[in-house]
Amino acid sequence: MTMFRRTGALSLCAALLVSGCDLFPTSPVPAPRDVTTVPEPKPEPSPRSQDLAAYYSNVQQRLLSQGLLRVDGGGPDTPFSKRQVVNNFVRIAAYNEFSLLNGQLVETPSASLIKRWSGPIRMQTHFGETVPEDRKASDTDLIGGYAARLANLTGQDIRPTGASGNFHIAVLDVDALEGFGPKLKTLFPGLSEGIVSQIATMPRDVYCAVYVFEMQGQPNTLGSAIAIVRAEHPDLLRQSCYHEEIAQGLGLNNDSAVARPSIFNDDNEFALLTRHDELLLDMLYDERLPLGANPTQVRQVAEVLAAELLDGES
Repeated sequence: MTMFRRTGALSLCAALLVSGCDLFPTSPVPAPRDVTTVPEPKPEPSPRSQDLAAYYSNVQQRLLSQGLLRVDGGGPDTPFSKRQVVNNFVRIAAYNEFSLLNGQLVETPSASLIKRWSGPIRMQTHFGETVPEDRKASDTDLIGGYAARLANLTGQDIRPTGASGNFHIAVLDVDALEGFGPKLKTLFPGLSEGIVSQIATMPRDVYCAVYVFEMQGQPNTLGSAIAIVRAEHPDLLRQSCYHEEIAQGLGLNNDSAVARPSIFNDDNEFALLTRHDELLLDMLYDERLPLGANPTQVRQVAEVLAAELLDGES
């Protein structure tokens, strides 16, 4: 038969089987091969990322040793009045800390108009490759709990999502941050090269940041945001970044050196959202405060809202 003209063991076995010869009568059925895929090792942080992690660890320890990064939300040592809440709200909600100049955000405080979200807010977190899995899990839970708290305070539909978010949270080490440009352009088509470059080259003394964008054709209505949080931060400093940047991304644009107890103050006294800050968010999302209100209009409405929230305290 022509099918067996090739030489070698394969042809020989085929010929024997065709002729009815049982070459291996006692051979067992081969066991299935183990095809379990061994996962590739997770990338390790680069030396400069490790240096940054050590730096921020020292920063957190120094702040804690000074009694800063408080997590108690304030107490008897931080009383505040209705007048202070009104003044703080006007300064934080109706003024900008930064302005857009030549495609970049620069620190130029100026009067602003009331801006806030009107539709559902879907928070999508993007972790860099070097973020450990256990930290991803714990931070995802933390952000989910914070989203629920903010939803309760503002009355907005705020939830975490795994895809198609409009409020993005990027947790990246320095190397991932430098290479984040293409992803940024995918998330925010038309984003200026200046902003992309500013994010990618964030200096060491900028611990975290948030960029918020209005909806096209709807002035003063916020529709998308990106918060940048350094993956090198130790736990409390990283959590502090989540609290401040996400809250500011809801429309509380500015900081105030006299706001206390508050995370909207660059003194780092408080790490987490305080009762004072909850009042500001409540006021910002009260429908009696119109979108586009200027500082004078904001103060008039804030007087009424603060009086109600604080039971008429002076």
